[in-house]
Amino acid sequence: LVNDSANRETVLQALFDLYFHAGRPQQATETLMELIKVVPDSLTYHAHLGQLLVTLGQPEVAVVFYERLLERKPELADAWFSAALMYKHAFRYDDALAAYEKALALGIDNEQEVWSNLGVLYSEMRNVDKAREMYARALEIDSNYVPAQFNLAGLHEETGDRAAAIELYEQILEADPRHWDALARLAQASKIPDRDDPLIGQLDAGTKASANDLLQQEGLYFALGNVMDSLGHYEEAFAAYTSANELGKRRSQPYDAQVTARGFDELTQLFDQSWIERHMTQSTASPIFVCGMFRSGSTLVEQMLGAHSEVTSGGELEFLPWLVRRNLAPYPQRVTDVSAAELEILSDEYVRLTSLLFPDARHVTDKRPDNFLHLGLVKAMFPKARIVYTLRSKPDNCLSVYFQQLGGLNYATDLGNTGSYYDQHVRLMNHWSDCFGESIHTVDYDELVRSPEPVLRELLAYLGLEWDERCLDFTRASGAVKTASVWQVREGLHQTSSGRWRNYAGFATELESM
Repeated sequence: LVNDSANRETVLQALFDLYFHAGRPQQATETLMELIKVVPDSLTYHAHLGQLLVTLGQPEVAVVFYERLLERKPELADAWFSAALMYKHAFRYDDALAAYEKALALGIDNEQEVWSNLGVLYSEMRNVDKAREMYARALEIDSNYVPAQFNLAGLHEETGDRAAAIELYEQILEADPRHWDALARLAQASKIPDRDDPLIGQLDAGTKASANDLLQQEGLYFALGNVMDSLGHYEEAFAAYTSANELGKRRSQPYDAQVTARGFDELTQLFDQSWIERHMTQSTASPIFVCGMFRSGSTLVEQMLGAHSEVTSGGELEFLPWLVRRNLAPYPQRVTDVSAAELEILSDEYVRLTSLLFPDARHVTDKRPDNFLHLGLVKAMFPKARIVYTLRSKPDNCLSVYFQQLGGLNYATDLGNTGSYYDQHVRLMNHWSDCFGESIHTVDYDELVRSPEPVLRELLAYLGLEWDERCLDFTRASGAVKTASVWQVREGLHQTSSGRWRNYAGFATELESM
């Protein structure tokens, strides 16, 4: 209603602030779009819009706004930099690379930030060598540039170079003893011999000194819990994990078991056998999906498969959830009027994106655990898909979830809630088994670590692959491990995690009833 552009901008700014702080991202986004009409060349408004659209799962919309800006102002190096981030979120990797290169060519300030971001991009593209090269370029410009040091340390962790990772984390902490993320990562990567190790004192002090940043404080408590667990100090470990999860509850929506049950009911009702059969595409692709509860052994299974000469580990690919958000919102209600032809377009897009990252791979594993929610959709999109379901005993699985910082999973911060969610996941998997059980192969974690060869032989036979001895010696395989289980899977097979819950039965009464 305000005609004067300056006054209109002021009013819209105030309205945006109200929507943003009220937790109404859709209205905040719409207000920013109006602000950009008033001030079309504002990088600040474009940056805010991009952040919100990424949160809403719509980075491709942000790309449109940035491309309009760059048509008008192609000389804006910072705009090219921000556009590259949006391209990355939209999985337009070549465009992201080109945008970063354009920002460099235009002489952007803080060039080391661009090189570090290029490292992150190449890491996401599963190009370890190029990622390492990009971080090195950033550190050539500024040898103390912490983001590049931290990202490179993370890359060393993913590739199993423990010593190099520790060295970099120690360098970061020497310059900034309050870099809490580096301290938490150092503790996770280190092999601490006893209770008197000074790193434990640093962690303990850090949990108190980081009180003004709850997310970092949470990470330090998880790291402290992990150290105490490894030393067998279970009561102290559980106390640290409890503190971490109490902090996690403060940044997530409360878990509602009834709402969750209704959500699972909706999946079973919409994706019944009839729907799946009516919507099957003509796709001949046969991707391998490894899924199940988080912390159920999916990373271990993928790494063992990835040691096979014909299998490439894809890690936790974001492609399927992204396609669901982009094309099937609101999900799952939208599937009531989707056609097989539309799903075939999605299956083709999934194959294109996977081939972009792994152009020479014969078989690629997609190890995003919560894809178990979408298996009805997967079966329709890919009738020939191979689905590997990792199953772990309820108390061990729930405890492992509770011991891991899993942002965004509101059930994970409470053992009782995790147990409730575990039961719902079993119910859904039983439904998928009733609909297309021949396409699902279950790997029991305890059986795998107890008798790996027969379990692996059955798994490879299901996948139509010949036996490969290297699957038993998977820790020697090259490649990055891009999950929270990075160090556990590199330790090889052991049975210490089977029945682990008994160490905590005296502190977590919920485990006794699971």
